Amino acid sequence: MKKKAINALKKSPLHFLFWLIVWFFFFSFFSVGTQNIDFIFWFSTLLSLITIVSTYQFIYQLIPNYLIHKKYKLFALYTFYSLVFIVCAVLVTVVFGFVFFYNLEFKNMPALTKNSGVILICVLLIIALASSFKILKYNYQSLEEKKTLENKFLQTQLQLKEQELKFLKMQIHPHFLFNTLNTLYGFALKKADETPEMILKLSDLLDYILYQVDKPNVFLVDEIKHIKNYIALEKSRFQESLQVDFSVNLEDIEIQIPPMLLLPFVENAFKHGAQIDNILKIKINLEVKDRYLVFEVNNYVNKSNKSRSGIGLDNIKKRLNMLYGLKSSLIIKETEKSFTTYLKVPL
Repeated sequence: MKKKAINALKKSPLHFLFWLIVWFFFFSFFSVGTQNIDFIFWFSTLLSLITIVSTYQFIYQLIPNYLIHKKYKLFALYTFYSLVFIVCAVLVTVVFGFVFFYNLEFKNMPALTKNSGVILICVLLIIALASSFKILKYNYQSLEEKKTLENKFLQTQLQLKEQELKFLKMQIHPHFLFNTLNTLYGFALKKADETPEMILKLSDLLDYILYQVDKPNVFLVDEIKHIKNYIALEKSRFQESLQVDFSVNLEDIEIQIPPMLLLPFVENAFKHGAQIDNILKIKINLEVKDRYLVFEVNNYVNKSNKSRSGIGLDNIKKRLNMLYGLKSSLIIKETEKSFTTYLKVPL
């Protein structure tokens, strides 16, 4: 309430100036053809009062309460009542001049002051101008408020997506890390000579997961490097019972992608892949064409002993949706013996 009162006080000088200009307009216009200054003064003053009352009725009552809220029937009804008031008030003003200043001698009145049609047009013109300005102001304020709400909504959505993305990453990382530690644990039990090299590769992966993954983008060649490290770790575990065909067709080494975008697909293939004739076969193909990254992973599955896919692929789908929306494509093909994921994302 205090804010509205302060705004009203700030606008008062402008309103006073506007109505002073209107009064001078009436005074100058209707004084044509007469020297009776007293009559013109009172005539202009009465017309100004009629115009002020009618204008404020429109801009502070009818427009905000009915027109803006699309209550068109009520707006039309009250507009009609207002027009009746204006017509009656104008006629009373003419009669006032006719009776008190010209002693019922209608012919002696200035032509413009006894022409009710001209007087009505002048009054309605002022009301129409003020109302139009008010409507434009309302529209401008509505657009500004809409933009502000949209910005706040987008900001909130962005924050929610960032939080959800962090949550999804937290789900993916431990899942991948625990599988890798299991591999290292097996080597430690065997006291294998490859253990130091495995620790080094795992250290590199941990650095990627703990520090690099929080970046919005990483170089694609780095993601490929860590995929190769992961395959090397699994190769040490599976020995001769693992065959991985990893083909890469990449010309631009400056390409960047979101971190951990491809690695979960490879990890999923190892986790849920099945051995055929005692051999786990995985085919991985990565290529860039027409400004799109295409990544395909294929592995064998055993329907009779199929493990649950867990949260992995579901989280990957959610993350892709947040990162690319409808621009990305993830196709999963599953048959009795094979499982294939086909990913296509814009660069």
